[in-house]
Amino acid sequence: MSARNNQANKQAARERLRAERERQAKKDKTKRQIIVAGSVVAVLAIAGGVGYAVVQANKPKAWEAAAEATVAKPANTTGENGTTVVVGKADAKKTLELYEDPRCPSCAGFEQANGEQIKKDVDAGKYKIQYIGATFIDNMAGGEGSKNATSALGAALNVSPEAFLSFKGALYSQANHPDERVDKFADDNYLIKIADQVPALKGNKKFQDAVKGGTYDAWALKMSAKFDASGIKATPSLKMDGKTVVKEGSDSAPMAPEDFKAAVEKALKA
Repeated sequence: MSARNNQANKQAARERLRAERERQAKKDKTKRQIIVAGSVVAVLAIAGGVGYAVVQANKPKAWEAAAEATVAKPANTTGENGTTVVVGKADAKKTLELYEDPRCPSCAGFEQANGEQIKKDVDAGKYKIQYIGATFIDNMAGGEGSKNATSALGAALNVSPEAFLSFKGALYSQANHPDERVDKFADDNYLIKIADQVPALKGNKKFQDAVKGGTYDAWALKMSAKFDASGIKATPSLKMDGKTVVKEGSDSAPMAPEDFKAAVEKALKA
């Protein structure tokens, strides 16, 4: 090999090495830029996530917001905040007060045993009923089903007193009432599914919108506060014109149909 060729080969080798070094340097620079950019994005993402979490933490929860909201009173109510709910003939001289929590299993048992009799008595004008709704099981068992169902009852009452009574009966029915530890009444769709069993509420968009939109959430909280202020400690509880109605010889509400009839007849004569 001539000296010229040998020199040319060495020069070419040096050029290839220099070019390779330049390519590697560019590659390393690009890699560093990507890492830095990725780190910036990660930091921004973390900061954004923290910011979002802070905003969400400070954003009022639905029921906290409802506590501060203006109360929408359902139709067919009277009294402060519309929490006086009386159903029955105006000329009925007696009023049976019912204190119930939608999630209460004993209330479900009471309604299953006596709901139809109460409806017959009300239709016959023997007495009116006044409903006072509680939500304490939400605090005891966790969840929001009692409040949500009470709000839905307000939406049913806004349709008609008859729709209210029928929907209340459907909520407490054996087929629909969940274990108190299962918060199914927190699901608007489940409440609407139950309401479809009531002719006046089936497919009723105004009712459905009120349930989904929480129209009567603030009212439900006011109703719950009324129960809390009543001094009643258990559900179901009954009063006739302010006097407690109990099973003969006990301090408990009359649960069995025969006990209920006897207790009510006694209260009506008092």
